[in-house]
Amino acid sequence: MTQDVQWQHWMPCQVIIWKIQIIMEWTPVIFVTFKLLVLGIGMFFAIKWHYDQGKKSRKVIEEELRVVLRASAKVIVIFIVALLGVGFVTFLLAKALGMDLNLS
Repeated sequence: MTQDVQWQHWMPCQVIIWKIQIIMEWTPVIFVTFKLLVLGIGMFFAIKWHYDQGKKSRKVIEEELRVVLRASAKVIVIFIVALLGVGFVTFLLAKALGMDLNLS
């Protein structure tokens, strides 16, 4: 009688382990399929984008380049101003805390 009770107790655990093993066997198949799908879609859009770029006129390309350079210059200026601001705040904080800031 006690063996039957023990067997019934362990049976659901073995079924769960068996189901997990089946799921784990399919996991690489699903992940590889998803990876190939995502990379395939990405390659399609990359090729399409490069093809479309080749069809643009020279004037449109120069205008886009001008816009990109202007935006890059703005980002650089903002970065330098932020860097100087952080340096100034750090200097004020160090001075307020009584730290020695002499370089000599």
